[in-house]
Amino acid sequence: MMVRFFSAMGREVRGMHEAAYVLAGFALLSQVLALLRDRILAAQFGASHTLDLYYAAFRIPDFLFATVASLLSLYALLPVLSRLQTQEEGLMVSFLGDMLLVFFAGMGVVAGVLFFFVPGLVDLIAPGFASDPVSHAQLILLVRILLLQPIFLGASNTLSALTQLRHRFVLYSISPLLYNLGIIFGAVFLYPHIGIAGLGWGVVLGALMHMAVQAPFFFSEKSEARLPLGKVMKRLKEVLMLSVPRTLALAAGQISLLVIVALASFLAPGSIAVFTFAFNLQAVPLTIIGVSYSVAAFPTLSRLYAQGKRREFGEHIEAALRHMLFWAIPATVFVIVLRAQLVRVILGAGAFSWSATRLTAAALALFIISLAAQSISLLIARAYYAAGDTRKPLYRGVIDIVVSIGSAVGLVALFHSSAFLRDFIESLLRVSDIPGTTVLMLALGYTLGALAQCFVGFSFILRDFSLPHSRLLRLSFQGFSAAVIGSAASYVILDITGNLVNINTTLGVFTQGASAGLAGLLVAVFMLWLLKNQELAEAWQAFTRHFQDTPPVALEPTEVAS
Repeated sequence: MMVRFFSAMGREVRGMHEAAYVLAGFALLSQVLALLRDRILAAQFGASHTLDLYYAAFRIPDFLFATVASLLSLYALLPVLSRLQTQEEGLMVSFLGDMLLVFFAGMGVVAGVLFFFVPGLVDLIAPGFASDPVSHAQLILLVRILLLQPIFLGASNTLSALTQLRHRFVLYSISPLLYNLGIIFGAVFLYPHIGIAGLGWGVVLGALMHMAVQAPFFFSEKSEARLPLGKVMKRLKEVLMLSVPRTLALAAGQISLLVIVALASFLAPGSIAVFTFAFNLQAVPLTIIGVSYSVAAFPTLSRLYAQGKRREFGEHIEAALRHMLFWAIPATVFVIVLRAQLVRVILGAGAFSWSATRLTAAALALFIISLAAQSISLLIARAYYAAGDTRKPLYRGVIDIVVSIGSAVGLVALFHSSAFLRDFIESLLRVSDIPGTTVLMLALGYTLGALAQCFVGFSFILRDFSLPHSRLLRLSFQGFSAAVIGSAASYVILDITGNLVNINTTLGVFTQGASAGLAGLLVAVFMLWLLKNQELAEAWQAFTRHFQDTPPVALEPTEVAS
């Protein structure tokens, strides 16, 4: 049994579309577990001050991971390790071992220093809690515990370079599942005994398991050959030169979230929780669509660019973009239509009230508007990484920061000063009769930043790679038309089933949402079939044909919603 289990971990997957669907399948499993995690947290705490503290505490360790722990990232290590592997197998393994030692030493020092500065830092990430001594003390405790998380996730990130080279994609896909299991364990078993610290230790346990599942495979490698210290330092410098711009680009998203969470700490209790729940929900289709396709396309893009095949390079980007849009456009429309049913089924239990459901659903509708834009931005970043250009993704990250933060601050001020805007937004999203709606402006600000980043990135990539895009316009029209007609069918079914089932129960809401979603989806697929949509035919072929030759790359912790 164990032999078969470890053998399954080493299975290779081939073909871009097949790779994307396999990655999407594992991402879906991870997201289902993440949704279960959020449901447990929502049921136990509701959209409460406790969850505000819990989610605010992640901002410092997540920023630490994006800025320091990601310096030895999968994408920076792979080129160096691949060259060492061609020289001598043992050199690659020993160098990776050296990088692990460097990582643990560096992260240990940084985390240790931050440990003493946490009291001052929490006043920056959640200034709205500074006046409450109890909340302030709990937030300090949580942040200090969570400083262990980026150490373990970063080490797992480093080990994943070997996982990638050995094509152990199933092994790496298990890691985020274990991470979420650790968080669930903390909420269910540790919190009742040790309070809010138990939530933090659950996260640390999950991060430790994320790393530990890969460690035995690394230690089983033979590494007798070693590089001289001078060559190790030379290779380390090469890795850092590759990773620094990408790390700065990753940090851009964390900076936006840092400021937005700081703003939310001044709003009504539960605002950070509502924002985070909605953010996590929109991450599900983003991971399944955007991350899966961008990651699956990356190795082929790298190979085509290295071979000087610029036309094929552009065509491969265009093919990935078409299939991203094929899934993202209807997903956006259907999530907006079924947002209340989705939130209520996933989070609606225990202490999570109907008002919290409606507010989270409204925030989700605003987040999901940028689904296609965020997916496209992920692919654009991979295209530039494949071409060896790490500067342009950084520039787009800066644009995202400026627009997201500027929009959030401006919209919050305008929301409070303009009764017309406030009434319009609340009526449009059907939240006029509940308090705390200012948090919706933070979600809208984040979305505007993502849209601006995508617009600038798409303009750059059209110019830099002569990207064919005529079929993208055709697909966008067909996909949006089919999605709108399908969503109209969903509205009809929602109205009919609302009178037939008890929508005051989870089963009733699920039946209503599932019936409406399935009916709308069938109508949308039928419309695409009538329009002879090319992507529909290609998607069906990809599901039915045998796997082909291009292995995908594994997801990094930064690409797996946690």
